[in-house]
Amino acid sequence: MDFQDFFRKMKHDPRDPDPWLALYLDRSLPIDERAKAALLKSQRSYTRRVVMPIIKPFARLSISGIKLMKILVPTSWQSPWLLHRSIYWGLRLFVAPEANYLILRHFTIGTEILKFIEDNIPGIELETTTPLRTRRLEDLLDNTFTIHDLTFYNFIIELNEKLRAEGREIEPRKAIDFSAITDDDASVDDLPNTWLNVVDLQTAIEIYTPLYALFLSDHHFWRASNSLQLDEIIALYVGKILNDPLPVALVHNHHPMVPRSTLEAGFRLTLHGLDSETLHGHLRKLKAEAKGAAAPGAIAPGRSPES
Repeated sequence: MDFQDFFRKMKHDPRDPDPWLALYLDRSLPIDERAKAALLKSQRSYTRRVVMPIIKPFARLSISGIKLMKILVPTSWQSPWLLHRSIYWGLRLFVAPEANYLILRHFTIGTEILKFIEDNIPGIELETTTPLRTRRLEDLLDNTFTIHDLTFYNFIIELNEKLRAEGREIEPRKAIDFSAITDDDASVDDLPNTWLNVVDLQTAIEIYTPLYALFLSDHHFWRASNSLQLDEIIALYVGKILNDPLPVALVHNHHPMVPRSTLEAGFRLTLHGLDSETLHGHLRKLKAEAKGAAAPGAIAPGRSPES
């Protein structure tokens, strides 16, 4: 299944240019080409253009209703088991292949970004983070979404406890270890592709966000929602290691010290996916450049053949 073929076969009409073709051809963001094609194909879909604007206000109203219910009827009931099975069956039965592909690869690239940071802080070994590599939809059943959120919080807490105990800061590295950044990817050919699998990524996220509010406690839903703003913290760590401000410019969820409303969680989750893709894509690009510079006979960046 090649999502790029969708755009390669499109014909450009100067009188009516396709905005999604323009974004596919544009290379201003360092994002994997197949992931970019999958995201833009999803954004271009009928459900994203027509269904999502109708679903979104009802989804936000549902979140408000669920939160009000939990205030009036306080209870500690929650069921991550039901949450993950509801998501799994929804993805399998109704969500388009390109959206499922992006969801599956998201956990793998998140794992690789955290491992990259750990590898480039000398003397630091973390124990509380859980590596997630999802290749099939069945891999999501074992509380993967919840574990993903917890992993980022635990990573930040354990990393900074150890740095504070040693009186250290994250510092720039001259020799960057890119071994954590790979081309590992989801099993695209295993994704369901029936006539029912038409729902785009953003519409699916808007539908699933109220399920988070329903099947998690209010505290856990708030924590999951605001984990999306950890993007800026992770980008700051990467920027310090690389001694480069660009990683921070690639994320758009803003710092979690000023949390956004949980009503915006659906949109911010879509941004979180884009932030992760661009940050991972930037590291992949730097890894390729470093590998090229280290190859025999290669020219170091910024130098001419004669220098």
